[in-house]
Amino acid sequence: MAEEAYRSPAAQISVTRNGEADMSHEEVFQRDVPHNINSGPITSHFQSSPENYAMNEGVVQVGPYTGITLSALTEQQTAGAVVLADDIKSPAIEKLELMRKWSINTYKCTKQILSEKLGRGSRTVDLELEAQIEVLRDNKRKYEHVIKLAQTLCTQLAQMLQTQRQLGDAFADLSLKTPELHEEFGYNAETQKLLAKNGETLLGAINFFISSVKTLVDKTIEDTLVNIKQYEAARIEYDAYRTDLEELNLGPRDANTLPKIEQSQQHFQIHREKYEKMRIDVSVKLKFLEENKVKVLHNQLILFHNAIAAYFAGNQQQLEQTLKQFHIKLKLPGGETPSWLEEH
Repeated sequence: MAEEAYRSPAAQISVTRNGEADMSHEEVFQRDVPHNINSGPITSHFQSSPENYAMNEGVVQVGPYTGITLSALTEQQTAGAVVLADDIKSPAIEKLELMRKWSINTYKCTKQILSEKLGRGSRTVDLELEAQIEVLRDNKRKYEHVIKLAQTLCTQLAQMLQTQRQLGDAFADLSLKTPELHEEFGYNAETQKLLAKNGETLLGAINFFISSVKTLVDKTIEDTLVNIKQYEAARIEYDAYRTDLEELNLGPRDANTLPKIEQSQQHFQIHREKYEKMRIDVSVKLKFLEENKVKVLHNQLILFHNAIAAYFAGNQQQLEQTLKQFHIKLKLPGGETPSWLEEH
C-alpha cells in the first residue's frame, strides 16, 4: 500500500514510447483556463505548477495574459451602470416635470373658469377692449351673412343668364324659319344675348366682391380672433394665479407657508407680464384691422353699387368701365370662350 501511495503521483504523468513526458494535458488545461478564470476557485492541485500558473491575492495569471483584479473589474462595471442609469432617467424626469407643471396649470385654469361661471370668482376685465372684441365678432357674423346672400344672388343670376342665352338662341332660330316675323324675332334675340352678356359682366363684379370680403373675414379677421383667443387664455391664467396668491396671503404666515407665498408671487408676476403683453398686442392688432377693414369694404361697396346700378339701368358702357376701374378680368367657370374676332 505504501508503494502504491508513493507511486500514485508519478502515475498521473503519462509517458510516450521514447520515455518523454506527455504535456498534452497541460496544453489542454492552458487553453481552457482563460475562459474559466471567474467560473470557480483554483484548487491546490493547480497551484502545484508554478511554471505556468500563479495566484497572488486575487490575481490570476495564465500564460501571456495580464492579471486583472476582481475589485477593479467590479468598479468598472458599477461605474458604467451608473452612467447608463443617468442617461435613461434624465429624459424621463424632464417629461415628468413638464407633465407636473402642465397638470398644475390646467387644474388652476379649470378651477378659475368654473368659479367664473358659477359667479364665485372674480375676473380681470378691460371694458374698452372687451367692447371692441364683441363688435368684431358681431361684424364677422354679419359679413358672413352678406357673403352667403351674395353667393345666392350669383347662383340665381347665373341661372337667369343661362335661360336668357337659351331664349336668345330660340328667337334667332325662329327668326330664320319665320320670314314674316324675321325682324321681330331678331330684335328679341339680340336683346336677350345683350342682357346675358351684361349679366356675365355683373356676375364677374359680384364674384370679385364676394372673394374680397371672404378674404377679409376668413383671413384677416380670423387671424385677429386667434390672437384674441390667446389673450383670453392668458387672462384666465393670470386670474387663476392671482386668486391663488390672494388665498395664500389670507392664510397664516409661518415657515411652511412663506416659501409657497414667494413662489406663488413669482408665478403671478410671470403671468401678469404675459397678460399685459397679449392685451397690448390685441389692442394694436384691432386698430390695424379696423383701418384695413374700412379700406377694403369702401372699395368693394362702391364696386357692388356701381355694377348693380349700371346693369339694371342698361348702361353697358358704365358697367364695363366699373370693372376696368377695379382691374377685374372676366373669367367665368363654364362660360363660353370668346372668339378671336371678339377678342380683337
